[in-house]
Amino acid sequence: MGVREMTESPHGEYLPNGYNTPVVKKQLFLLVLICATVAVACFGAWTIRGGFRSTDEPSGLEKLLAKSVRNFSIPSTEKNAANPLENTSNNLEAGREDFRARCSSCHGFDGKGKTTEARGLYPKPPDLTGSETQKLTDGEIHYIIAYGVRLSGMPAWSFPHETSDADAWKLTMFIRSLGQFPEAAPVPATKVARVFAGSRACEKCHAEVYARWAKTPMANVVRDPREHPEAIFPDLATNKIAPFKKEQVAFVYGSIWKQRYFEKVGDDYFPLGAQWDIVNKAWKPYLVPANADWWVKYYPPDNKGRPTGPLCDGCHSVGYDIKTKQVAEWNVGCEKCHGPGSEHVAHPLRTNIFNPAHMDYVAANDSCIQCHSQGEPLQKPLEGKYYDWPVGYQVGLNLKDFWKLEDHKFGELSFSYFPQGTSHKNRMQGNDYIQSVMYRHGVTCFDCHDVHGTDNYAQLREPAQMLCLECHGPKSPNGPREGTLTEHTHHKEGSAGSECIACHMPKIETTLGTTMVRAHTFAFITPSDTEKYAIPNPCTECHKDKSTQWAEDALRTWPTRSPWRIEGNSAP
Repeated sequence: MGVREMTESPHGEYLPNGYNTPVVKKQLFLLVLICATVAVACFGAWTIRGGFRSTDEPSGLEKLLAKSVRNFSIPSTEKNAANPLENTSNNLEAGREDFRARCSSCHGFDGKGKTTEARGLYPKPPDLTGSETQKLTDGEIHYIIAYGVRLSGMPAWSFPHETSDADAWKLTMFIRSLGQFPEAAPVPATKVARVFAGSRACEKCHAEVYARWAKTPMANVVRDPREHPEAIFPDLATNKIAPFKKEQVAFVYGSIWKQRYFEKVGDDYFPLGAQWDIVNKAWKPYLVPANADWWVKYYPPDNKGRPTGPLCDGCHSVGYDIKTKQVAEWNVGCEKCHGPGSEHVAHPLRTNIFNPAHMDYVAANDSCIQCHSQGEPLQKPLEGKYYDWPVGYQVGLNLKDFWKLEDHKFGELSFSYFPQGTSHKNRMQGNDYIQSVMYRHGVTCFDCHDVHGTDNYAQLREPAQMLCLECHGPKSPNGPREGTLTEHTHHKEGSAGSECIACHMPKIETTLGTTMVRAHTFAFITPSDTEKYAIPNPCTECHKDKSTQWAEDALRTWPTRSPWRIEGNSAP
C-alpha cells in the first residue's frame, strides 16, 4: 500500500489530501447539524410523549444545564458582591417578614419548597436550606432575588425607582440564615455535657433580642416581690376572701389576666387562697375544684397540700429538677425553647444549639405545646408525685415520648373541651391548634408570634389583621376566594366584624370568670354548632341581642357560603 499524499494546512498542520477542501468542510458541518437536529428532535419527541407537564421533575441533565446557564449569566461583579447590611436581628426579621409575604407560597415558611403551589411549578423551587443554595455567594443569591430567573417561576423583585435594593439584601440575609452551616472549628475534646447556662449568658451576643425578651410576659411569669415590688398589682388590704400579707408572698404569678400568689414553706411553694382578676379588678377565690383537672384526685382539697413544683413550676422555669426542687432559671428563658446552651456559649456555632425555626413543623410547634396544652405525663407517678407538665422533655427530644394531650370524646362536654372539640379553657392553645388546617400545612406558632417580644398584642409579629392577610388576602389560593374583604366578611372593611380573628378566633375560652381568650382551631363555628353542641359561635357572641336562628338565616343569604357548612355538617 502506498503512502497517501499530505497537504499542509494554513495553520501548519499536515492533513491527508481531500480532508481540507471546502466540500469536506461543508459535509462535516452538515453532519454536525444533522446530529444536533436529531438530538433536539429526539428530546422533543421524548418530552411530547411524556407530556409537556409542569408537574414533571426536570431531568438531571436539564437541571445541570439550567443551573450552569444561570450561574454563568451572573456578572462576576455581582457574584463577588458582599451584603452591605449589618447582620442585626432587625434586618433579619425584616427579611423574614418579606420572605413570608412574597416567597413562602412557593418556598414554604421553612424554605424547603414543599408547598401546594410548588408542586405545580416547573422547575420546582429549590430547597433554600440545602447545599445547592447555601453554597452560592451572597452576591449570587441577591442577584437571583433582584432579577429573577428566566423560564422559571422565580420573578424579579427589584425595580428601579419602585423598590429598595436593601429589601433584596435583607432577603439574602434571611435565606442565608436558613442553612445549617458546618462547624468552623472542632470543639475541644474536653468539652463537658451540655447544661443550662441561663438567659444572661445569651445577652452578650444577642443583646438586642435579649432586651426585647426581658420585657415580655414570658420573661416575667413569676416574680419575687422583694426584687420587684411593682409586681403586686392590687392593694392586698382589700382582699377579704382569703387575706394574706405581703411578707407571705414569695412569688407573684401572672400579669395579663390574673395574678396568683405563692407562699414558700420549706423547699416548696404553695398557692394562697385568693387571686386577683386583673381585667375586672376584683378578688376571686382560688382553689382548683373537684372533678376538674385530672390530678385533683391525687392531692388534698386544700392549697396547702398542693405544691407548685409538680403542678406548675415545670412550665414557669427552665430545668426544674424534680429531685432537688431547684431550677436553672425561673421564667421562660432562652433555653426553654433552645435547649441547654453551655456548649453554645463556649463555642457559638449554629450546630450546637437548637433552633425551632430549623425543625420540622411537629418538633417546632412542640416547643410551645409542651406548656400551652392540657395533658398528662406518660409516666405517672414520678418520685411518688403526680406532675402536670412533661417531666424530662427538652427541645430536641420528642414530646410524644413524655406527654399525652387530653382526650376528647366527640359530643361530650368535659372540663377541657366543648362537645364539638374546641377547648373551653385557657392554656389549651396546643390542643386547639393541632386540629387546625394551618397546623396540617406546617404553619408554626412562631409564624404568628415572636416570643422574643414585639409591641403588638400577644407578641404577634404584626397586628392581627395584617398578619392574617399576609397569607389570606382576597383571591388568595389559601382563601378567601372573594375579590374583596367586604365580600368575604359581609361587614364593612375596618369594622370589628371584618376582622379575621372575629370569626376564626372567637373569645370563647375561659381564663378567669368572665375573662375569655381566643380559640386556636381557626375554624368557623357555625350557629348550628351552637344548637347541636352548646358551643358559642362568633355571630351571636358579637350580636348578643340576636338568636342563633337569626344568624343561621343571615348566613343563608351569603351567596358564596356553602349550605353544607352553614348546616354545620363539615369538619372544623
